[in-house]
Amino acid sequence: MSVALKPSDLYTLDPNDLGRLFTAIQDRGYAVAGPSVRDGAIAFGVLREFNQLPRGFVDDQQPGQYRLKQAGDESFFRYTVGPQSIKNVLHPPQQKLWSVTRSKDKDVTVTPEEAKSQKLALFGIRSCEVKAIEVLDRVFLGSTFVDQHYARRRKDLLIITATCLDPAAVCFCTSMGHGPHPESFDINLTESLHDGPHRILATVGSDVGRSILESIKARSAPSNASSTIATIAAEASAKITKTLPQAGLPEFIQANLDHPHWDKVAERCLSCANCTMVCPTCFCSTVEDKTAVTGDHSERWLRWDSCFTSDHSYIHGGKIHASTKSRYRQWLSHKLSSWHEQFGTSGCVGCGRCVAWCPVGIDITAEVKAMRGSP
Repeated sequence: MSVALKPSDLYTLDPNDLGRLFTAIQDRGYAVAGPSVRDGAIAFGVLREFNQLPRGFVDDQQPGQYRLKQAGDESFFRYTVGPQSIKNVLHPPQQKLWSVTRSKDKDVTVTPEEAKSQKLALFGIRSCEVKAIEVLDRVFLGSTFVDQHYARRRKDLLIITATCLDPAAVCFCTSMGHGPHPESFDINLTESLHDGPHRILATVGSDVGRSILESIKARSAPSNASSTIATIAAEASAKITKTLPQAGLPEFIQANLDHPHWDKVAERCLSCANCTMVCPTCFCSTVEDKTAVTGDHSERWLRWDSCFTSDHSYIHGGKIHASTKSRYRQWLSHKLSSWHEQFGTSGCVGCGRCVAWCPVGIDITAEVKAMRGSP
């Protein structure tokens, strides 16, 4: 992974400058969505003010375990990711599609829900989230049928990323073709905690990003900034020990749909759908109608669903995936294999959320390795 940069693309921010950056983004009309601490975890959603951002936290993530702890310093970006992702704001858990009203004269009016445009800034997101946006773009924008609601939210998106400093034990982004240092952004923030005074090295990725940094009079970075960023990124990459080798994986999964290991996974899986809810790319949904008791008004809403729910695959005559084994196999084989056929990429970005937030600690990387007979 290369992080070679031109000196003109690099700026230095003091910790206090981050607040001015946050305000400058809001002053340009952006709603800012980012991380905050809620209910003992890193939550993700729209923020009103800079002080809502986490500071001085680190997370301990293991299969089936998540703990947020004090880091003992004033860092902004030592934690990795919590259970919520950019999917929560780009493809919200529920949204109205249309409403229908019947007048006293029995006339019926159908009103589609207008796809609303909003300038949205994602603040402090990680490389895995950027890759998830690329995947969701292919799902919702890359075919004949475009999701207009997603398209409007995506149109004016400002992306402020942060280089991961301490990847969690469940992270395996390096296996998925990227790493702790983001490759696509308007501004990237790399926090330097140990090389001199606490500072943030800001990298420009677009004209909009440069304009925002210049508006807060950000200082030019020192001559060694590029090498400092490369060192921080390399140190973070070296901390990632979990792997999911990709060579021949889609073909292997399709050739092993009757592998006996599916039964072993099913014995532990609760079909709770946690993995799909926390995944930043899972997009299964359903629609439900809400009708007034008076019978003169009804609405249709789209809401998240999961291939792990027993009724998700129901069609007239029964359920296609009636067993837990079938549902887990459908999820994993789609994510790592048939997703390539549909969208030209894997559906996994290596964020590790499905591992940490599985109540019984099922590890997607371990299950694949067990089927392949590799350590």
